[in-house]
Amino acid sequence: MTLAKAFITGSVVKAPEKRFTQNDMAIAGFTVNFDPANEGLIRVVAFGQLAETISSTVAIGDNVAVEGKLQVNSYKLPNGKDKKVFEIQASAVEKMGAGSGVSAPISSNSENIVSFNQDEIAQDLIDEDEIPF
Repeated sequence: MTLAKAFITGSVVKAPEKRFTQNDMAIAGFTVNFDPANEGLIRVVAFGQLAETISSTVAIGDNVAVEGKLQVNSYKLPNGKDKKVFEIQASAVEKMGAGSGVSAPISSNSENIVSFNQDEIAQDLIDEDEIPF
């Protein structure tokens, strides 16, 4: 498994599914499309209170911002081939209002909330001096 920090915005295309671990910890998973051409789908998972909140507030079509760790999980298919799956383990999720610039944090831990106006350009969020290439 590989871990890296990730931040994406997009539209929810698969509604959250809530499950529980054997220790009764909530897990919620949903899919976000971050590419207007519908080719950028990524699975998002959350645990604990964040998972509980997501499962009751996020729906298909909602615009969200997700911050977390990018994970690359590998496993073998029944035919013996290797398969890699990319997903984000969310530390913060924010529901964004369509076109209004309104955002609603979905987290009880305010230090993990990323607030921004939906109309901001992604380049404004990146410091070019920090890019290693």
